[in-house]
Amino acid sequence: MTDEQMQIINKTMENLKRNNMKPYFCNTKEEAKELVLSLLKEGDTVTHGGSVTLNEIGIIDDLKSGKYNYLDRNVPGLTREQVEEIYRKSYFADVYLTSSNAVTENGELYNVDGNSNRVSAILYGPKSVVAVCGYNKIVKNIDEAIKRVKCIAAPKNTVRLNIDTYCGKKERCVSLDNEKNPELCSGCHSESRICCNYVVSAQQRHVDRIKVIIVGEELGY
Repeated sequence: MTDEQMQIINKTMENLKRNNMKPYFCNTKEEAKELVLSLLKEGDTVTHGGSVTLNEIGIIDDLKSGKYNYLDRNVPGLTREQVEEIYRKSYFADVYLTSSNAVTENGELYNVDGNSNRVSAILYGPKSVVAVCGYNKIVKNIDEAIKRVKCIAAPKNTVRLNIDTYCGKKERCVSLDNEKNPELCSGCHSESRICCNYVVSAQQRHVDRIKVIIVGEELGY
């Protein structure tokens, strides 16, 4: 990491702490995985949302070790009804693992979801939320966070999920091409749209419920 990058990371962490979220920094994804594991206790009920970052740090196999009550929505053969039952059980988890679409230097998390099981669990339910974020997710402010989702996170995730949307083909939200000053919720009207609910996590009432691990590598979208 350069001195400038570390200054931005330190500022972001200070503001996360001011907003009652507990910040951590890890140089590598391997360190991040070990830190996540240190935040889990044997027997904990643990689950997560869809996350490229969690796969990249290699935590999923550890969750399957038998040490935890792992609510795994990706078990082959699950029906849609069974997956949705896991979503509902997630609200009673001890620990919910996730990433964030963006982290602002002001100490805010910005997340946009389609199904919205992820953002709803970040907001309420699980006793502890652990968000693992590569430094590439840090942006100046909410305006930049909005642009990041429209230009990076949403397009890449639609491709990953094989969803047929404008942004998946054009690598940017349709609102950026059709509107002079697109608003937060501007976008396509596809039935497959993944940008349905927009959540900003600012100052928290429950101190340290949300933990944010910033990693000194590029991770996820």
